[in-house]
Formats: sequence, structure tokens, C-alpha cells
Amino acid sequence: MNIPSLKKIVLFILLFSTTNHSFGQNLLLSKEAKVSVLTCGTGNESYSMFGHTAIRINDAYNNIDVVYNYGAFDFNTPNFVLKFIKGDLQYFAVAHSYADFINEYTYEKRSVYEQELNIPPNLKQQLFDNLNISLASGESHYTYKFINKNCTSMVVDIINKTLDTIAIVKNADTDITYRTILYPYFDNHFYEKLGTSIIFGKKVDGLGTQIFLPFELQKSLKKVSFQNQLLAPENKTIIEFEKEVSGSWWNNVYTYLVLLGFAVLINNKSIDLFYLIMMGILGLFFVFVGFYSFHQELGYNYNILLFNPSLLGLLYFYATKNKKGIYNLAAFNILSLLVYLIILINKAHLLIVLPLVIASGIILVRLAIQNKKRIPIII
Repeated sequence: MNIPSLKKIVLFILLFSTTNHSFGQNLLLSKEAKVSVLTCGTGNESYSMFGHTAIRINDAYNNIDVVYNYGAFDFNTPNFVLKFIKGDLQYFAVAHSYADFINEYTYEKRSVYEQELNIPPNLKQQLFDNLNISLASGESHYTYKFINKNCTSMVVDIINKTLDTIAIVKNADTDITYRTILYPYFDNHFYEKLGTSIIFGKKVDGLGTQIFLPFELQKSLKKVSFQNQLLAPENKTIIEFEKEVSGSWWNNVYTYLVLLGFAVLINNKSIDLFYLIMMGILGLFFVFVGFYSFHQELGYNYNILLFNPSLLGLLYFYATKNKKGIYNLAAFNILSLLVYLIILINKAHLLIVLPLVIASGIILVRLAIQNKKRIPIII
């Protein structure tokens, strides 16, 4: 998603208000005005990995060419990180000049595509008015939700509101899960893919029936109809770049396998304990965000069967030299891994977490064997 600086936004609003004073006074668009949805390409930064969606209003007669962007937020928000994790960070819409918007994406070497909406002049005017009212009244402020409320879903909502019908609906890939839909966006970003695989819970395993990504909206717009005609019959390329492949010596599957292989093959008690404690700490974090956060994607996270917080009990059992406690805890976590594998059978992230399951299983079995009470043999 695009995150413009507040200074740039304020300068644009001041410039626009001085050069076109009637903008805030229910300006009437001409019959030649065009309204369109802009779909922006993906980037290698975390905020741009899924692309971006915006709405363009272009009216040469009134010297208007403005882009409405629902993906802005304020980095200066108090407790920014905690609010983002909790899921009550406020996003809002801003208006850019089209030229500035395109210059920014040209600088970032990200493609921009345009789909003009085939709607009558009165609805173009209504959409223009709704967008401006949304900005002026604060209706454009919303609490960000990864699937349910984002820059794409907000664009869908305001267009459907203008058309007074649910015209834009998802009509492709509704038979696969949200998790599966997300995976191609993580190409060449292995640890981001792994991170989302283990922190996302049950919700993303549901069928992806809701439009939540920019290119999903672009795909759906090609097929939806309004008043017995295609709503967006053409997809025009404004600028196009080949996505730069992000190369990294560490952010790949090979370092992942090497680290896990080292932990398994070195067969060192200290390394085994460190590995299992780290898994427990991650599990404790998943439990915390599952209860703390309003993000439904983080709730009901069955991945804690792998990242089991009970593993932290090893610190106590090792400190008290309680071999029986260590054995019982290892056995409990081996059972948890078996249950986890059953749950994971038909899930999209089975292959990416399987090396972790295998490594944990080997280390836990080794731990159980080392601490199993020996039965004395009487001759």
C-alpha cells in the first residue's frame, strides 16, 4: 500500500483549494469527466508487497485530475506499533494530484493500470461527491483490517455505495483459501512467507470469497456488469515495469534448512534447549497477540501446537534437574506435533512448516530418550 508523507498531502490540498476554489462547493463535473480504478503493482517493501488500489477522477474541462487513496496512516500516532498489532490503528483517505501519484510510482518502478468505469454522468458526479464528503467529514477514517478493511475494500465499498447496489463482487478464485491466495505475493520473500504462515490462524484458511487485494479487484472488474453492460470493459496500462527480483543471501529456503539441519545434527543439549525455548517464546507471543489483537486473522492459531508455550517449562525442569518432568513435557509436545500434522494435512502452509515439524520432532524424541527413567535389570 502507498503511504504518502503528510507534508506532501497538506501542500497538495492547499494548492488544490487555491487553484480551484469551487472544488469544495459541489463542483459539477463535465460530461467528458472520467472515473477509474487504479491498480498499482507490487514492490519489495513490506508495505508494497500486495500492491495498491486508488480511484481517479479526471475532468479536463474543469482542470481536475485527482487520485483518492485510502491507504494513508500517520507514523506519529502515539503507540503506533502497539496500535498496529492490536488492530485499532486508524487509516484514512487522502487526495493526490494524478501527476504526483504517477511520478511516485515511476520513481518506485511499480506498474500502474487503469480501468475506466462505464457509468452514466450522474453516477460519476455522485462518486465524486461521495469521495469529497468522505474526506471532509472524516468518513474516510477507518480501522484497518487485513482482509475486511483496507485500501481495496474501501474502494469497493464506496463504488458499490454510489451505484446503490452490490455490483462489484468477487468472481474468481472463490474456491481457494485466503492463505493460498496470498502465497504468490511472497515469491523471493521466504521469511515473510514463513512468518505469515505461522502467525495467521484459522480465518485465513477460509475460502477467499471477499475482495481484499488490488489485483483481485482488477480481475473482478473485468467481469462484473452494471445496467446490463460491463462495468470496466478495458484495462489500460499507464506505466509498466518488470518487477525487480529481490535477491538475498539469507532470505531464502536454504538458510532455513541449514539452520534447522545444524540444530538437529549437532546433537548438543544446550542447542536443543535453546531451540525449544525459542519455539516456546514464539508460541507465547502468538497466544498474546491472539487475545490482545482485534485482527481476526491472528486468532484461533493452531500453530501453537508446533510453537508450544509449554516448552518454556523446560527452563524450570532443567533448573530443578527434574528428568521425569522433562520426559513428560517432551512426550506431551510430541503428541501435540502429531495432532498438528493431522490439522495441517490440507493446509497451504504444510510444506513450508514441515521442516520445523521434523526438526522439533527429532529434538523432542532425543530429549525424551535422554530423560527416560531407566529400568534396572536384576540378574
